[in-house]
Order: sequence, then structure tokens, then C-alpha cells
Amino acid sequence: MQPIKTALIGAVFCSAAAQVAAADSITIGTNNWAENIAVSHLWQLLLEEQGIDATLKEVSKPLLFGGLAEGDIDVSLEFWLPSDNSYLTPYKDRIELHGTWYDDALDALVVPAYIDDIDTVADLKAHAEAFEYQGQPTIFGIEPGSAIYEETETAIEQYSLPFRQLSSSETAMLAQLEEACRRKEPIALTLWQPHWVFAKYDLKILDDPKGALVSGQQVKWLAEKGFDESHPGVAAMLDAWHMTPEQLSTLMLEIEKNGDPDQGAAQWIDDNRELVDGWLAADDDG
Repeated sequence: MQPIKTALIGAVFCSAAAQVAAADSITIGTNNWAENIAVSHLWQLLLEEQGIDATLKEVSKPLLFGGLAEGDIDVSLEFWLPSDNSYLTPYKDRIELHGTWYDDALDALVVPAYIDDIDTVADLKAHAEAFEYQGQPTIFGIEPGSAIYEETETAIEQYSLPFRQLSSSETAMLAQLEEACRRKEPIALTLWQPHWVFAKYDLKILDDPKGALVSGQQVKWLAEKGFDESHPGVAAMLDAWHMTPEQLSTLMLEIEKNGDPDQGAAQWIDDNRELVDGWLAADDDG
């Protein structure tokens, strides 16, 4: 009987070790938006300070929610309420919605502040020719399937704008903005706050009285079902996390300036040690 007892003890030990290993590692689902890159690398570094192996996994929005529901992804740090509700609804019983870490986020159509006579979305209609790109009045946007892409399509329809939305990556869209601002040329694009670009360029958010683009949003974090029980310390730290527009903008600008998310986030942590230590102190799990 001794071999059986030894085998049972070994199995229990291996099971316990596996649970400890799981508690000491998490997978964070990310996308390629500037603020998501910033906070994901920020928390990867902070969790690793606490001895937790944090892996970043870049996925599209639909795959992100499926991954959370299936347990392939533990956490996502950016859920816009209400814009992202349609992604959550099919999985609402298998994903946990957690605390708000950023208030009053918004989606918007913007133009550079040097453009006169355009202050509302409706004003674009009378000045469409000034915004021609490759022969068509154009609003530069990001990938189809994103909430802001769909909202912009709604705005084009509701305001009867003779514009197309030209979708691309965020990086490509911002390259168009940089070139237009350098030449002081008209450009219209989709943007959202929080975003570092508002600190770099003088931009005008166009008034949207029809509410085609969603404002007053809360940015929350999400987790797979049972995350509170499997990672109580991490959940406590993330629930304690909150950032102001200035704090998030400086984080994103530091990353942009460094050209490396890890270096930029590390510098920001050094510059904001008291703030982040307050978040980390919420870990009551040891």
C-alpha cells in the first residue's frame, strides 16, 4: 500500500503546486490602441514587481471576449461602458465586470484647431471639398468592428455627410494627422479620450448634438469568471487603480517619447511611485 500512499501524496502536492503557479501568473488580453498599450505594460511591470508573471496577449476585440469567457485570457484592462456592451452581452454570465479606473471617456470626430468655421459635426458638410483625400471627402478612422468605427458610420448617416470613412490602423491614422498638421492642411479623423495625441496637438472636438458618438463613458477592467477567488490580491490592486486624464496622458506621452512601452512605463512608475504604491497596497493577499 505504501506506493499508493506515496502516489496520492505526490498527486496532492502537484495539484497544490499547479494552483500556486496559476495564482502567480496571469494573461492580460491587449489591443494596439495607445492607452491599452500604456496601461497593459504599466500593469505588467507592476505585477512583476509583486512576483506575478504577467503575459500580454494581443487579440482583436471579438477574440478578447471569447478568450475571457473560455479562460484563455485572465484579464482585460479596457472595457468602455456603454460602447463595448455588445461584445460583453453574449458572455455576460462567464465574464466578470470590475471597477472603473477612468471616468468621462469619449469618442469624437476632431479637426485641428487651426481650421476655422468648423465647430460641429454638421459643419463638415458645407466644407467637404476641403477634406478630399484621393478625390473623396474623407474622415480617417480605425479598423472596422471597433465601436468608434460604427459610431462614425452612424454620424455620417445622421448628418448626411458626403464623406467616406477610410479605415486603417491607429498608427496610420495618426501619421496622416501628423503630416496634415505639419502642412497646416484640413483633416478630419476619429479619436477618443483618453489619448496622448490631445497633449501633442491642438485639436478641436466637434460638437455632436445628435449623439452619434458616445461620450461620458466609464473605462473598466474585465476578468474571467472566478478571478476574484483565484487571484484576490491582483483583483484588489486593480480595483484600487484609478487614473486622471493628466496621469494617463503623461503615461502615454512618456511611452511615445521613449519609443518603447516598457521603458516609458518604467519611467512613469518611477515618477509616480507614491501613486502606484497606493494601488499595490490594496493587495491584502499576502
